[in-house]
Amino acid sequence: MPFGEQPAYLRVADDLRRKILDGTLPPHTRLPSQARIRTEYGVSDTVALEARKVLMAEGFVEGRSGSGTYVRERPEPRRIVRTGYRPGAGQSTPFRQEQGDEGFKGTWESTSVQDSATARIAERLGIRPGDRVMRTRYLFRSEGEPMMLSVSWEPMAVTGRTPVLLPEEGPVGGQGVVERMAALDLVVDNVSEDIGARPGLAEETSVLGGVPGHVVIEIQRTYYASGQPVETADIVIPAERYRVAYRMPVK
Repeated sequence: MPFGEQPAYLRVADDLRRKILDGTLPPHTRLPSQARIRTEYGVSDTVALEARKVLMAEGFVEGRSGSGTYVRERPEPRRIVRTGYRPGAGQSTPFRQEQGDEGFKGTWESTSVQDSATARIAERLGIRPGDRVMRTRYLFRSEGEPMMLSVSWEPMAVTGRTPVLLPEEGPVGGQGVVERMAALDLVVDNVSEDIGARPGLAEETSVLGGVPGHVVIEIQRTYYASGQPVETADIVIPAERYRVAYRMPVK
């Protein structure tokens, strides 16, 4: 079998990946054994093992104790639409607004606790490390399936001793950052989102489903009112199951 100039283990992994993607090796099929890979591709045991490791790290195959390595079923990615705040959306929740579909059936769970800002969070909020913040953890679900994690931080210097101290309680609880800050006469006029990818942590994948180390999308979002950060959040989405789509109005 002719190959290019890649290292042997990558060339073997490429060919096996192609067979998985074109259906020659369908989901739940056992991957060729190390001995068969060695014979079929004319490579050493070490090369065969490294090729299998590549496919496992990429999420194409999974090991089953005492049984071997099998092709994983890969779900068709669903879209998570991010549209931001839309004034005049009535009683629609921010979560449903972002999906751009009033028929979207999304729910969430949250817990809030007071905490001290780390250096990283303090920099994003424009406060000092150690300053008090309200930290809220969210788990978002779509039709019962976990789809997104979020941890948000709000400076207590802004929300402390006010009716909006707890994001999900009070007269505007659950209505989102824009409406809650408006209750404090703060007009949120800007939001930034930095998007990246990284391996998922074990605690994240145990909640969202998946395998620790598989790629997640991470969005670092910050809301501003006249240049002052009033909330920042880390949003985590499993990259294998979801794609993030942005709808941005042209003004």
